[in-house]
Amino acid sequence: MRFSLSSRKFFLGVSTAALLGSTPALADNHDKKMTTAELNQMSANGATKTGNGNMTENTILQDWSGPYDGVPAWDEIKVADFPAAFQKVMDDGKAEIEAILSNPEPATFDNFIVPMELAGGKANDLFSIWGVHSSNLSSAEVRGIQGEWLPKISAFYNAIQLDPRLFAKYKEVYDNLGSSSLNEQQKRLVTREYESLVRNGALLEGADKEKLIALNTDLSKQFNAFSNKVLADEETYIYLVDEDEIAGLPDSFVASIRAAAVAQDKPGWALKNTRSVMQPFLQNSTRRDLREKVYNAYVNRGDNGDANDTNATIANILKIRAERAKLLGFETHAHYRMADTMAKDPETAMDLMMKVWPAAVARVEEEVADMQEVADSENAGITIAPWDYRFYAEKVRKAKYDLDEAEIKPYFKLDNMVEAMFDAANKLYGMQFTENTGTVPVFDPEVRTFEVKRGDKLVGLFYLDNFAREGKRSGAWMTTYRSQHDLGGKNRYVLASNNNNFVKGGGGAPTLISLDDASTLFHEFGHALHYLNYDITYPGLSGTPRDFVEYPSQVNENWLLTRYVLDNYAKHAETGEPMPQALVDKINKSKTFNEGFSTVEYLSSAIVDMKLHNRTDPVTDPDAFERDTLTEIGMPNEIMMRHRLPQFNHLFSSDAYSAGYYSYLWSETMDADTWAAFEEAGSVWDKDTAERFRSIILSTANETDRKDAYRKFRGRDPEVKYILKKRGFPLPGESASAGGGKTTGND
Repeated sequence: MRFSLSSRKFFLGVSTAALLGSTPALADNHDKKMTTAELNQMSANGATKTGNGNMTENTILQDWSGPYDGVPAWDEIKVADFPAAFQKVMDDGKAEIEAILSNPEPATFDNFIVPMELAGGKANDLFSIWGVHSSNLSSAEVRGIQGEWLPKISAFYNAIQLDPRLFAKYKEVYDNLGSSSLNEQQKRLVTREYESLVRNGALLEGADKEKLIALNTDLSKQFNAFSNKVLADEETYIYLVDEDEIAGLPDSFVASIRAAAVAQDKPGWALKNTRSVMQPFLQNSTRRDLREKVYNAYVNRGDNGDANDTNATIANILKIRAERAKLLGFETHAHYRMADTMAKDPETAMDLMMKVWPAAVARVEEEVADMQEVADSENAGITIAPWDYRFYAEKVRKAKYDLDEAEIKPYFKLDNMVEAMFDAANKLYGMQFTENTGTVPVFDPEVRTFEVKRGDKLVGLFYLDNFAREGKRSGAWMTTYRSQHDLGGKNRYVLASNNNNFVKGGGGAPTLISLDDASTLFHEFGHALHYLNYDITYPGLSGTPRDFVEYPSQVNENWLLTRYVLDNYAKHAETGEPMPQALVDKINKSKTFNEGFSTVEYLSSAIVDMKLHNRTDPVTDPDAFERDTLTEIGMPNEIMMRHRLPQFNHLFSSDAYSAGYYSYLWSETMDADTWAAFEEAGSVWDKDTAERFRSIILSTANETDRKDAYRKFRGRDPEVKYILKKRGFPLPGESASAGGGKTTGND
């Protein structure tokens, strides 16, 4: 049911703060701004009023036109048109669903399921545009609209999902599956939709149904509040004014933070409170006092006891989630969220995490000992602290492997790495990406576009938004503005987008990215390749389980450090010379360096998430719970969680990753096992293996059970030994040995 499930999922999952910022709107509003009430009154015809009183077409609801069966007219959109657009889509959607539900004929696949699958096309377009404004182009105006309309839209979609007539028709088709002539995909679609409705409260009646709607509506308000508070802290800066405060920082990074200061008409250098700035600063700055200051500002986002403190908001979210789980008949929120995953239950996910955790903690002890030895040899007079880890890890990397991140970075020119990921997709899957920037509208001048083909077949359009800016949420993500399906007799062109937060080179210099950033680039592109390879009939079989969705993207990271990519695209920014083989060898030798840190940083967040949500009594003091849980599992003092609870957008800006952050590890277990399949084939570029991966895994979306799909591809279930091997950890029965690792977990 695309209208009531997918559209609602997009609005509540993507556009709420998993995705936010502060920047002027794409198009200025007219001089005379209208009130929301006025806009609502005009929503019946989808029109808005200009300053001189003339009625004009809503810029958001206009049909997409141009190539690729139409693209969003980003350059014409006015933020002030969103309220009227939301109301118009809800009004039209209600009428559309009513027409389907009022059909007096017995419900069948053709007269009920298919119309429901095709319903809500305009809503999907609207929420695609909204998602970009709330994640890439956020402003005070956008956030004001979001705060008012998110609860309304949540209530609207909940009311549709809980309409007893809707469930009755799904049940009628579901109950007749045994005697139907439907194919396996059609039966799977009906079964999944029916079970989803049951899982989300379709069997509730009367006061219980009203309570569920109220809980979901309240949750949407809390998600919005959390997102805005975290974003407010991410939009703060630390300003540096003296030359000695930038000691040790690479020239390219200095140029970028200088450009940030100039943009604000400030002297010196400006450090924005985001990961893309924090990480290189901690890695390179020789000023320990400033490293501590930058670190504390970053890890304490949302936890400063001020107006932006999120602890009370988190407690409210946890309370509502626990009430909802109980109302829906689930033991905990974790059981509710995991009912439609590969893992199925919290215990299975925890079992996997705890198989990896002890080895990761043991590796951290080795890494800290190595770093402390370096600090002592320099008479630093310190004990390694969290703000020292990245800095001294680079010293150890240089000492143990004669490898310095600053030595690597000049070879990772962003433009070259973009070409590399396109070339890799061509070698593996026969896909061509041809730049056509300037031929279609974009939502920011720096967004690039590429036409996508596989062989002679046109697939769609790829948008690439690489750079950090005001109004853009932190992190990296992929989305589609339109996904593929051929229901209705037409194969739709995909409109896919990758969104990163790389720091643009200052002073006209090329943008250089770290090895970690390059992994992020390949990771998010792996998501895009997944959706660009879809070849499905029914949109209801598009989304995959949460613990599967990261799998294709993590697989794609593996090709970054292949010799082919490094030799052909890792060209020095100044000399243009390819990366020398000696440096390639050092990179390969150190591939498992610092893996204790990256694993513990990620896995601690995943474990805390699961423990937080796998309980019947909701946590009331998130700070204390976080602290106590980390102590309980033996968290090393020298590392902090990748995402502390007060800023954990994955968990609290929507339901999306709640009780689901483990999914990166679950997916990486399949990823490591899949990479072994390529290695076993004799070449990591083996076309037969790539085609089997594409046709069985990528193109099928959720047309078959994902466990079955994996078994068909690999011939068995994934084996944990490959992820331990990939991270350089000893296999069960082996003794530990020093090593480290490639940073992963880029989302």
